Amino acid sequence: MKKRLEEICQEAEARMEKAESLQELSEIRREYLGKKGVLTQEMKQLRTMDAEQKAAFGAVVNEAKSRLEEGLGKVQTAMKEAELEKQLEAEAFDVTEPATKIRAGHRHPITQIMEEIQNIFIGMGYQVVEGPEVEYDYYNFEALNIPDDHPLKEEQDTLYINPNILLRTQTTSVEIRTMERQRPPICAIATGRVFRSYEMDDMKSPVFHQIEGLVIDKNITFSDLKGTMAAFARHMFSDTTRVKFRPHKFPYNEPSAKMDVSCFRCGGKGCSLCNGEGWIEILGCGMVHPKVLSMSGIDPDIYSGFGFGLEVEKISMLKMEIEDMRLLYENDESFLSQF
Repeated sequence: MKKRLEEICQEAEARMEKAESLQELSEIRREYLGKKGVLTQEMKQLRTMDAEQKAAFGAVVNEAKSRLEEGLGKVQTAMKEAELEKQLEAEAFDVTEPATKIRAGHRHPITQIMEEIQNIFIGMGYQVVEGPEVEYDYYNFEALNIPDDHPLKEEQDTLYINPNILLRTQTTSVEIRTMERQRPPICAIATGRVFRSYEMDDMKSPVFHQIEGLVIDKNITFSDLKGTMAAFARHMFSDTTRVKFRPHKFPYNEPSAKMDVSCFRCGGKGCSLCNGEGWIEILGCGMVHPKVLSMSGIDPDIYSGFGFGLEVEKISMLKMEIEDMRLLYENDESFLSQF
């Protein structure tokens, strides 16, 4: 019997030496030490032996088991070390080799200018307010004194979700919401994306960013508006920037105006940036229409105010001297990296 077990052990050890993978070792373990393995089958002979024979035979079988377990463990350890060595060799790298440079991004030109404008007005005491991009027709048009038959509503045509809900065409809608929930004094700027039925070209985009400003309090006059806009222009462009106002018509302002600034490149002498005129239009503004105040629950006999609105993309193009608005949306790294 001992001779038979010796032959089994030698046979198993020979297979261990030829094994090329951990899977093969696992198969050898199952064949010799598993529940239906060779040694397990040999143990069944114990049922036919007397007590003395059982003790002797059991000791021999246990010795054979220990021998195979030890042999399998050694081969398995050697295989794992060989695999690890092979893996380390394959993954080896030169620690003295210069590292790959990590390319860090930066804020988009539109974001840079929007933050700069916000910081200027925050420094003047304005709060930043936001509102929904999907807006009710009432807040986008009607509450701004733009009824259904007004020509401006057709000019600012946009995408309607249903007859009463649309993608906002101006952040002025946020100002209406602000006037409804906050009593004067109000000093706020509304920022965000707006949507209009423009065809994309070098100066227009169907999606762009606006910043609208609103001040409501007692005894607010057009002089306050002019002083605020002049201070903004000097902070935004240069200390020598001059402003001028031209009459215009906005249904939500009375009186209304367009504001120009002296060209910050040529100082008003005339150049390619200002098309030789010396002045550049940057925003629209005016005193808040009494009807708009009334519709928002503010008494126009007690309070007055002014508002203004500008396109962030337009200011970005002017200040960074970008000739085509489409460049701001094409995500061309060679272009954006300049700013």
